[in-house]
Amino acid sequence: MSNESKSVTKKARGLIGEFKAFISRGNVIDMAVGVIIATAFGKITTSLVNDVVMPAISYFIGSADATSLNITLRPEVVDEAGNIITEGITLGIGTFIGTIIDFLLVALVVFLVIKAMNSAKDKMEAALHKEKEAAEEAPPEPSQEEVLLTEIRDLLKEQKK
Repeated sequence: MSNESKSVTKKARGLIGEFKAFISRGNVIDMAVGVIIATAFGKITTSLVNDVVMPAISYFIGSADATSLNITLRPEVVDEAGNIITEGITLGIGTFIGTIIDFLLVALVVFLVIKAMNSAKDKMEAALHKEKEAAEEAPPEPSQEEVLLTEIRDLLKEQKK
């Protein structure tokens, strides 16, 4: 084996070792779990928008499907044989509205989760602060040695009288 190939093998092993160290860190695993949960949450919100919110909007606007709310800028031109001569241009307003609602729902849930976390954190910090204040206010309990010395001092004072 030549020196060049040994150097390439060492570099590959070093790269693999670095990759193993990177992957085994807790942050990467936490991030992977977050991505998986976010993907599942995205599916839930998409279903909520597509299967609950958009049909409700469709009901109020009188259309069967809110995603069909399109504005046709230029209609499609088809010849007698059915071939498309000119592509139509439409603005997919309904799809856009659905995407905005999806975003707003995700943003609302993230806001509520962070608000709950901050509230819990504030409560924990307040409880720790109260404990700390209580510990600072209360004088420390005297040790056995201090109690004995105090008793001896008091007895000596009584004997002098």
